Amino acid sequence: MRLLVLGAVRQHGRAHGYQVRNDLEFWGAHEWSTAKPGSIYHALKQMAKQGLLLAHETARSPAGGPPRTEYELTEAGEEAYLDLLRESLRAHDQRIDVLTSAVGCIVDLPRAEAIALLRERVAALEDWKRQVFEHWTPQAAPAEWGHIGEVMLLWVHNADSSAEWTRGLIERLENGAYVMAGEGERSRDVLPDGAENPFR
Repeated sequence: MRLLVLGAVRQHGRAHGYQVRNDLEFWGAHEWSTAKPGSIYHALKQMAKQGLLLAHETARSPAGGPPRTEYELTEAGEEAYLDLLRESLRAHDQRIDVLTSAVGCIVDLPRAEAIALLRERVAALEDWKRQVFEHWTPQAAPAEWGHIGEVMLLWVHNADSSAEWTRGLIERLENGAYVMAGEGERSRDVLPDGAENPFR
């Protein structure tokens, strides 16, 4: 939640809760993470109290609605965001919703750093797979493992497929995919011009 919300605010430079909610819904985050409308607004207020976000009261909307609070990252918020992003990309055992959030924000890192973090992830996955074989896998043939053997096979399969996907992303980044931090301007808008949020 913190990574997603900080990343969404950072993308705009300054954003109110509705913008953050709209962005995260467009990403489908309400389907694969804990980023539900109420929790998004709660996270914004909590992180402002913690000094990660600076809250700005804005004028009433022209339509007559109440004033909205806009948020921007503080220096501490920027540091916390980048720390979360880096750790979420390098960890081999990250929950899928956290890894998904990090991949969605990967362009906020310089290309070389993102590649280096992903290589750390591959190395950690390979090391974990070695540990499975060295310490936990029975010495019998796979057919003799019983149903516990399926657990081992699942772990190894997940490690292999995750490493394969990560290597593919590394290759795409090495070949110049995406506009990474320091490489030029990117659009602050999540939705293309004129496009409606399909989750609304």
